[in-house]
Parts: sequence; C-alpha cells; structure tokens
Amino acid sequence: MKTLLNPEYIQGKDFPILNQCVNGQPLVYLDNAATTQKPRKVVESLTRFYETINSNIHRGVHHLSQEATAAYEDARSYISDFMDAGSGYNIVFTRGTTESVNLVASSFSNFLSPSDNVIVSVSDHHSTFVPWQQACLRTGAGFNVAFLLPDGSLDLEQLYGLLRKCHAKILVLPHVSNVIGKRNPVKEIISEAHKYGTAVLVDGAQAIAHFPVSVKDLDADFYCWSGHKAYGPTGIGVLCAKTAWLEKLPPYQFGGEMIEDVSIEKTTFGALPFKFEAGTPPFAEAVALKVALQYIKGIGFGQIEQHEKDLTRYTYHQLGEIPGLKIYGSEEERDDLISFNIEGAYHYDVGVLLDQMGIAVRTGHHCAQPLMRFLGVPGTVRCSFALYNRQHDADRLVEAVRKAAKMLL
Repeated sequence: MKTLLNPEYIQGKDFPILNQCVNGQPLVYLDNAATTQKPRKVVESLTRFYETINSNIHRGVHHLSQEATAAYEDARSYISDFMDAGSGYNIVFTRGTTESVNLVASSFSNFLSPSDNVIVSVSDHHSTFVPWQQACLRTGAGFNVAFLLPDGSLDLEQLYGLLRKCHAKILVLPHVSNVIGKRNPVKEIISEAHKYGTAVLVDGAQAIAHFPVSVKDLDADFYCWSGHKAYGPTGIGVLCAKTAWLEKLPPYQFGGEMIEDVSIEKTTFGALPFKFEAGTPPFAEAVALKVALQYIKGIGFGQIEQHEKDLTRYTYHQLGEIPGLKIYGSEEERDDLISFNIEGAYHYDVGVLLDQMGIAVRTGHHCAQPLMRFLGVPGTVRCSFALYNRQHDADRLVEAVRKAAKMLL
C-alpha cells in the first residue's frame, strides 16, 4: 500500500493520545466514525481561547467580548469557505448533526400536512431517521423509506420511483453511510429530487473530514455535520442551509441571541443566522473547529482521500480472506469504514476480544436499527479510518480478528 502521507509521523507529532498502550498492547484506534482524535493544535486553541479572550459574544461592548465575537464570526466565515457555500447559504452553529437535523425537522414540520410526504433512507442514522419519523407522526404526513441494493448501495430506481410518485416535501439521506460506508451520488439525487420540488437534507457527518464538499456544487438545501468527527471538539456542529429556506422556516428554539425585540404583546426575531442560535453558542468550540479544518486543509484532501481509500481497500481484502467473515456492502464506492461479522460469533464478543488486544472498534447497531433489520443482523463490528491510521493498524486488526475467530468458534 502506497501513500504520500506519513501517518507514523503525524500520529507521533500531533496525536499524543494514540501513543499509549491499552491492555498492555499499543493502541490501534479504529473507531473514527464515532469520533476522531484531536490534533495538538485544536486542544491548544481551546486552552488559548479560555486563557486569553474568553467572554460571552455579541452582547458585550468590552474588549474581550469584542475579541471573542470576532473570532467566532471569523470561524463561521472560514467554515462557509471550507464548504464552498457561497452567498446563497448561511452557516448555523448547532451542537452537532443530531441537533441540526432536529432543527430542520422541527421547523419544517410547519409545512407538512397529511397530504404531504417525506422520504428517508433505510441506511439513515437514528439522528436523521427518527426526527422525520416523529414529524410525520405529528403531522400525518406520509413516511417513505428508500432501500438498498444487495451491494449496499442506494436503490436509485426505487428512490426515483418514490420521488415521482410522492412529490415529497423533503428527502433525507446520508452522504456516506455510517454502517455500509457507501458514498451516495448525492449531486445526482439532489438534481432528480429538485425536478419534483423536493428539498434535500444531507447528513454529512461521515463525509466532511474525508473528501472535499461543495454544497454550492451539490445544490443541497440543507447539509449538516459534527465537529467531533472532523478532528474538532465535541458539542459543536454545522448546519449549512440555503438562505431562502432559513428565511421561511420558523425558529427552533427561543431566547438569547435570536431575539430582536420582546414586548408583552409580541416578539420579533433576529436576522440570519442568529434566528436559529438561541442562548450562548459554543463559541470556544467554533474557534477550535476552524483550527481543525485548517489542519485538514494543511495536509490536503487529495492526500487524505487517497490514503484512506487505499487503507480501506487494503483492509477490505485482508479481512475478506478470513474464513467465515462477512463484510456488508461491496468494495465499490466505499469510503473509510468497513462493517463485518464473523459467522457464529456475536459482534459484541468480537469487540471485547479485540479490545483485549489493543484494537478499538465499534460494535452494535451503530444507531441504525432499521438498516440492521434490513440486513437481518442485530449488529456488526465496524472499523473506521482516519488520516493518522496506517497499514500497520490494518495488519494488527486483521491479526486480532483471526485470533478472535479461533477463540469464539
């Protein structure tokens, strides 16, 4: 496996958490789809913010508040450029993908009636599946599910049939499945959906740190992701949405910065994006998130994407040689994660044994129970990669899976 990246150097220099032993073995961290580790620069930026300019933003006239406000808004501007959003979009800071989707589902529900329809994917994370399911239960709107083909890719024929039949108000789907690892052709899907007047919300949680995303090119109506899956801090997420939609949607929460004027008789709300940022926002985290994205850019998506694809492909083939091991989804259009099971072994037991050998993976239904039922399994073992992983990590994983299989069968 060839790569221009030097993960060994990156790991040693920038990610000290990875230079430790777990259960007497050097740590191999392959749970990056759940959360990535944080570069030193990101951790240091949080400390520096709290030690130098920590102050609540927007409302203060004093120096620290002005400095903090400028840093916060600079982060918003940087993220807009990072996503190639352009003037037709607004960046709203949230607590993560989950809150972003709940924001849109809650506000969008005002436009749903029993004669309307919503389309989701069976591969959606619970955080995208459930808010729209509940919105449909509240409003009486139809709840429609797009399914997968045997290779794990989205069944576009069925999906496009739903779009033609339903003329849905909104379609919700992941850019990359957090279980199968397939990258959906979202640009093509969005173009097709727009023919029927259907808005599209894309869950980009498993995409934003792995390859360049241009929301302007995709023409997505809503695109959301979580900072902690992109080498940034926890507790912050991004909703990038078309300004035209945000102007139409009512506020999701009330109080604090989103207020323009309050009287006994009525309340008026602030301009975008503040209309959707009630209360004290995660301002320190926003500043650190900018640093995380600068770190990604400093390495370059070209190198990151190629490295992770090569590592995933290598691991896919090595795991595929283990007798009785089943990988879910084909190799094509697969990004940086692999879900698998060992026939006759419970996924949780495999994960426990791998942990004893110093390998951190995720086991369970991965917040995707509709997909697990579709696949006919209670859960899987999932390994997922980041820019600091290396071929040695893959080799350690494969060796550990072989040992676990022998112990459990």
